[in-house]
Amino acid sequence: QVQLVESGGGLVQPGGSLRLSCAASGLIFSIYHMGWYRQAPGKQRELVARITTSGLTTYADSVKGRFTISRDNAKNTVYLRMNNLKPEDTAVYYCNADHSALRMNYWGKGTLVTVSS
Repeated sequence: QVQLVESGGGLVQPGGSLRLSCAASGLIFSIYHMGWYRQAPGKQRELVARITTSGLTTYADSVKGRFTISRDNAKNTVYLRMNNLKPEDTAVYYCNADHSALRMNYWGKGTLVTVSS
């Protein structure tokens, strides 16, 4: 079955960096658009960054210039590099695989990022 497994979360001080990884299995990774979403306590889940099958990227305004999404189709993995982290970046980060034409959409279980001094 399809699995998306996130890793790389943790506690970091403001201004610090983290790299999240999402390893996918059970699907043809290269044909899926991949995204990172986050959900802070008491808030709705929101899109952080997205990368298409052709490598086009989009970002939430709040993370532009600080976060970078990338993918390695050979490793079936999508990454989120997060720099200059702020307390408001604290959330559970979820990986998403989407293929709208096939109506396939999958989620990982999430990884917690806490930005605090």
